[in-house]
Amino acid sequence: MTENSVLSEPIAALGPSGTAEMPGATTARARWARSLLRQPRGFTAVTYLALLVLAGLLASSIAPFPPDQQSLSEVLQGPSTTHLLGTDTLGRDVLSRLLYGIIPSLQNSLIALVVFLVLGIPVGIIAGYRGGRFDAIVGRVTELMLAVPPIILVLVVLGVFSSSPSAAMVTLAVLAAPGLVRVVRGATLVVREELFVTAAKVAGVRNARIMATHILRRVLGPILAQATVFAGVTLGVQAALAFLGLLSSDSPTWGGMIGEASTVITETSWLLIPPGVILAVTVLALGLLGDTIRDLTSGEATNSARPSRRSRRAAAARRDAQPASKEATAHERTPTLRPGEVTLEARSSALLEVRHLAVTTAGPQPTTLVDDATFVIHLGEVVGVVGESGCGKSVTALAVLGLLPEGLTASAGEVIFQGTDLVAGGPAAYRAIRGSGIGYVAQDALGSLDPTHTIGSQLMEVIAVHDDTSHTQRRTRAIELLEQVKIPDPERVLRTYPHEISGGMAQRVNIAIALAGRPQLLVADEPTTALDVTVQGEILRLLRELQQSTQMAVLLITHDWGVIAGIADRAVVMYAGEVVERADVQTLFTHPRFPYTAALLAAEPSLAAESSRLPTLPGRVPPPGSWPTGCRFASRCTFARDQCTRAPIPLLAVSGQSDTRCIRIEELVSEGAMPR
Repeated sequence: MTENSVLSEPIAALGPSGTAEMPGATTARARWARSLLRQPRGFTAVTYLALLVLAGLLASSIAPFPPDQQSLSEVLQGPSTTHLLGTDTLGRDVLSRLLYGIIPSLQNSLIALVVFLVLGIPVGIIAGYRGGRFDAIVGRVTELMLAVPPIILVLVVLGVFSSSPSAAMVTLAVLAAPGLVRVVRGATLVVREELFVTAAKVAGVRNARIMATHILRRVLGPILAQATVFAGVTLGVQAALAFLGLLSSDSPTWGGMIGEASTVITETSWLLIPPGVILAVTVLALGLLGDTIRDLTSGEATNSARPSRRSRRAAAARRDAQPASKEATAHERTPTLRPGEVTLEARSSALLEVRHLAVTTAGPQPTTLVDDATFVIHLGEVVGVVGESGCGKSVTALAVLGLLPEGLTASAGEVIFQGTDLVAGGPAAYRAIRGSGIGYVAQDALGSLDPTHTIGSQLMEVIAVHDDTSHTQRRTRAIELLEQVKIPDPERVLRTYPHEISGGMAQRVNIAIALAGRPQLLVADEPTTALDVTVQGEILRLLRELQQSTQMAVLLITHDWGVIAGIADRAVVMYAGEVVERADVQTLFTHPRFPYTAALLAAEPSLAAESSRLPTLPGRVPPPGSWPTGCRFASRCTFARDQCTRAPIPLLAVSGQSDTRCIRIEELVSEGAMPR
C-alpha cells in the first residue's frame, strides 16, 4: 500500500501558532507556590497565617508576661505602655494571653479539620467514582446525618466528656463530614467522565490509584474551599461554646477570652475587641486562602485542557492518497451473491473478533445504539472503521474496550480477544488485558492527559503498572518511549505539563502511554481530528511506522477516507449503528458494494477529478430509536425498492471479496449502476 502524500511531511512539534515550541520546565511545587504568592489575596492570607503560627510558636519568647500572671491592682485596665492591649478581670495581660491562645485555638480547629477531611474525601470519591450500591448507601446515610441538628449532639457530647474541646470538635467534624461527602461526590461524578480517566483505565492503572491521584487532584478545588470554610466555622463554634461557658481548658483560648469578656461587658467592652478582631481576621484569611487555591486549581485545569487549533482540511494535500495496487482479478467478473454466507477470516488466526455486538441504553425501554457489529482484526494489520458522525463508530470502540459510559451496556454479542470473550468475562476480563493486550489513543489529545500531573508522572505511572522496576529504570523506559514516538528532547518533555506542549506532541505522548504496556492491539479513536493537516500526517505516519516495527494491530476509527487510504489494510463501513460493508481497502475504493460507501467515496475531495463538482448525499443518519425496518440507508438511497424495507437484511458475502447488506448489489452491478 502506498502512503498518502501527507504522511511524508517532516516531523516537528508545532504549537498553536504553528511554530515550534518547547517551554522551560518547572517543578510542580515551585510552580504552584509562585502562582499562589503572585495573587494579592493569596500572598496576604499566607503571610498573615504564617506570622500567626510563628507568633504562637514563639509566644513564650515574645509575650511580655506569662499568660496566668495576675495583678489585682491592674484589673480591667485599657491599653497602656505596660499592657499594650490592657488587662482582664484578674489583671492578666491581654496581649500575652492572645499569643498563648493561638496554638490551642488552632490546634482544636486542626483536630476537627483532620477528622472532617479523613471522613469526607475518601467516602465522597469512592461513592462518586464507583457508584452502584455503595453510592446509594452513602447517599441515604448522608441524608440522615444532615437531618440531625448538630448543636444537640455537640451539647450531649460535652456533657459526657466534661466540656472537652477536642470531643466537641471531633463531634462537629463527624456531623459536618456528610456535607463534604456530597461536594466531593458531585465533583468526582464530573471528573470520572474525563478522557484522561478513560485513558488511565485502558492503560491498566488500578482504580485505587486513579482515585488517589488523578481524581483527588482534580477535586482539590472544592475540597480546599470546603476545608477553609469549615476551619473558620470551627473557630467560631469554639468561641460560641466558650461564650456559653460550655468549654473548659487549662490554656488560654480566644473563645475563652471572649467568654470572660462577656461577663464584664457592662463595665467595659474593650476586652471583646482584641480576641474578636483576631478571630475575625483569621477566619477571613482562611477564606481568602481557600478561594485563591480553588481559583488557581480550576484555572490551571481549564488552561491545561484547552484544545489546540481545530483542523483545517486540506484536500489537495491528500490528492495522491490513492489505494495501493493489489491483486484484483476477482473483480473482473460480475460478483455472485450467496445469501447467509459471511466472509469472516478463520477464527484461529484472529487477534480480535467482534461478533454480532449490540449496545443499548439501560432502562425499561432500551434504545439500541449499535446493532450486529461484526468484524475481525488479525495481528499486524490495520482495520479502519469509517462512517458519518452518529453511525456508532466510537460506541463500538468503547464497547471493545469495555468502557461504555454509565447507562449503556453491551446487551448482545461477543468481543473475543485472543480466545477470551471479554463481554462474558466482565470487568475482570477487561482489566486483565488493558494496557498489555489493548491500548487506546483518543481523539482529544490534551484531554487525554491529566493537567495536574507532569508528562513524566503519567508515563511512569503506566510503566509501573506493567513493569516491576525501580524509579530510575522507569524513567529510562519513559525516555525510550518518547524517543520511539519521535519527541525531541524527551528528558525536558518529561518535566512539562500537558498545557505546555502542542496538540501534536500531546498526541505523541498519548501514543507513548498506550505503548508502555506493549499492547498487541491499539484502538485509535479519530486520533488526528483535532490536529491541523500537517500534524495529522505526522501522527498517521508515526502510527504506521510503529505498527510495522512492533507488528501490533490497529483499530482505527475515522471519518476521513484519506486516512483509510494512507494507513489501513481493511475497512469496515458503519451506518446507523450497523456494519454495512467490509472489504480490503483496495476493493473498497475500486469496487464498493454498498450504495452508502459509493456515495461517500464520490464525495471525497481527494478522489475527485480536478475542477469537478462534488455530489452531495441528501438527508442525514437516522437517530437511534428511529431506524427503519430493512435497509437503514433506504431513505437516502436512489436505488432503494420496496424489497429493501420489508425485513432486516443480514451481512452477505460477495465473491469472497466483500461483505455487504445490500440485497440488490448483483442487480446494480449488472446494470452498471455500481462498478464491476
